[in-house]
Amino acid sequence: MFEGSDYPKALSEELFENWLEEGRAKKIRYNYMLIIWNVVDEAYKPHYVENREEFNGYEPYPNNTGQEGLVAVYDLYSESRIALENRH
Repeated sequence: MFEGSDYPKALSEELFENWLEEGRAKKIRYNYMLIIWNVVDEAYKPHYVENREEFNGYEPYPNNTGQEGLVAVYDLYSESRIALENRH
């Protein structure tokens, strides 16, 4: 996943699937998984949120000015990718 010049590096499908399972297994009922690129660690990290309003706290990659940039958002249960263009 995330292969090509639009992304900093590829993400393995196996790791992505593990993150989805972890999010669904949490005691808090999260609905979305955010894939965040951490500039300092040069690694993707999952963040789990309950609702769409919580996306707004993240700057989109590659235009982020801070340490983290939002690369993608997925529904934890349907596993579909959520379009970021309409998030504000």
